[in-house]
Amino acid sequence: MKIISTFIITFFFLITSLLAEDKQTLTVYTYDSFNTEWGPGPQIEKAFEENCNCDLKFVSAGDGAALLAKIRIEGEKTKADVVLGLDSNVLQEARETKLFLPKSFYTELDLPTQWEDDTFLPFDWGFFAFVFDKNKTKNIPKSFEELANSDIRLVIQDPRSSTPGLGLLLWVQKVFGEDSKSIWEKLSDNIVTVTPGWSEAYGLFLEGEADGVLSYTTSPVYHIVAEKDFSKEAAIFKEGHLMQIEVAAITASTEKKELAKSFMAFLISDKAQSIIPTTNWMYPAKKPKSPLPDAFNHQIAQDNAIYIQPDSVSELTSIALKIWKQALRK
Repeated sequence: MKIISTFIITFFFLITSLLAEDKQTLTVYTYDSFNTEWGPGPQIEKAFEENCNCDLKFVSAGDGAALLAKIRIEGEKTKADVVLGLDSNVLQEARETKLFLPKSFYTELDLPTQWEDDTFLPFDWGFFAFVFDKNKTKNIPKSFEELANSDIRLVIQDPRSSTPGLGLLLWVQKVFGEDSKSIWEKLSDNIVTVTPGWSEAYGLFLEGEADGVLSYTTSPVYHIVAEKDFSKEAAIFKEGHLMQIEVAAITASTEKKELAKSFMAFLISDKAQSIIPTTNWMYPAKKPKSPLPDAFNHQIAQDNAIYIQPDSVSELTSIALKIWKQALRK
């Protein structure tokens, strides 16, 4: 009996060891707030690992624009199998690196604009907006002009390292064109600081270091649903709001293409798309079966939404960045 028991135990450990060796690790680079205990990362990881016989590993790499910079530096030697958290405003720049796998997915999505790219997969979307505490800021501005002519203190993100920061840059440039210089010169008096990423900026706002922060129309939904706090409000501007579509892509150099494709398919499954709205506080790219919390219905930007085609971003950014730098130096 002792010999049989020893054999069974040995066999069990051998099988366990072999299974462990067969277990692949899928490395996903993402932005900081995605990979926090309150972000989508932990729930996405748990749900995917339930069926993949793999280890899903999220690696934080700063904000969205910093994410692209990291991949560009690492090149074909990157450890990432998937990059999650680039957005529509850096899409063309990302494509030009040739570091991402084309024709990696085909699916129907529920986006407010047509999507025909088969390299970059949308997983959520939203509108940029300035968010305020309405208990402290009684007269929330209804336009860029009102904001620029006020004494409201703002914290924004750097467009060179942050996708929301780049979004604001493009938003102002798209709305005002040649007059954007004047708007930025006025806004420069309102800006308390410029942070590398969204997390730092929103943290400063919550700590009372500024009256308003560049974020999203859906940011107040977090406070309503998670904290039962109705004090935060997104300013809805008459000029319209720039749309951001966040995407994921498989790296061309990955040796785990099939596992990476499985993750991409999971990312727009009902399970994952049900997780994202109330952890990333954005609209899902594919409507889940369960309805969104009611708070989402009151945060949608007005009909005159602004969307910039990815192939137009580069030229617009070049012009806008020069204007932004000059205005903030003064």
